[in-house]
Amino acid sequence: MKLTIAKTQFQLSPFSISLYLVLLVCLISLGFWQLDRAEQKEELINQQQLSFDKTVLNLTPTTDLKQVRYRKIKISGHYVSDKQYLIDNQIVNGRVGYFVMTPFKMDKINKLVLVNRGWVELNKDRRILPEITIDNVKRTITGRINHFPVVGIRLAGAEIPTKGWPSVVQVVDSGGLSEKLGFPLFPFQVELDKTMNDGYSRDWKKKSIMPPEKHIAYAVQWFGLALTLTVLFFGFSKKK
Repeated sequence: MKLTIAKTQFQLSPFSISLYLVLLVCLISLGFWQLDRAEQKEELINQQQLSFDKTVLNLTPTTDLKQVRYRKIKISGHYVSDKQYLIDNQIVNGRVGYFVMTPFKMDKINKLVLVNRGWVELNKDRRILPEITIDNVKRTITGRINHFPVVGIRLAGAEIPTKGWPSVVQVVDSGGLSEKLGFPLFPFQVELDKTMNDGYSRDWKKKSIMPPEKHIAYAVQWFGLALTLTVLFFGFSKKK
């Protein structure tokens, strides 16, 4: 196949064209993916900045996690002490354990929120669960709103809690946990403040992220490679 551009002839084959187009699409897609990641990181940084706001947030039934993540919150009510969750495979300082998630019933809100009371170490015998008893007296607690703990690899059925209480679960799915509780749940957790009693090991950190500028730099590299590929493709295809 011959192609003429500005009096310059190029000799092209179906295979070379196909290979070029496939590589070009991949490189451009990677560039736009990095730009999208830069936008996501910018949003996350803005959310982290909200944590410096000392204003205590009021929780409502329609609170959106995207708008309030990392914000400090104060809620009044009582723990649902007989129905607690243990989030499995949580590693802290190289040791494996659980996050203790206790449902909290707030005053005047017909919805439960899971309070992360901290980390406890796994027993050598997995069949023996940690003692996480707590009373259900009325109290006021403070904490930080955040999304639920995540895992790197999600196995099939990991979101299904075990029978009985406390219930062990690998991956937090608010819908599944809500169904087991028999009560609606907020789709996020409240990380119990270190100053509060009735908690365990708590070292709530902000997620360390790659700055948006680095993603933009990677995007420029991918787009640069796409341009280089185009120059090489037509350079080698030029008919002498």
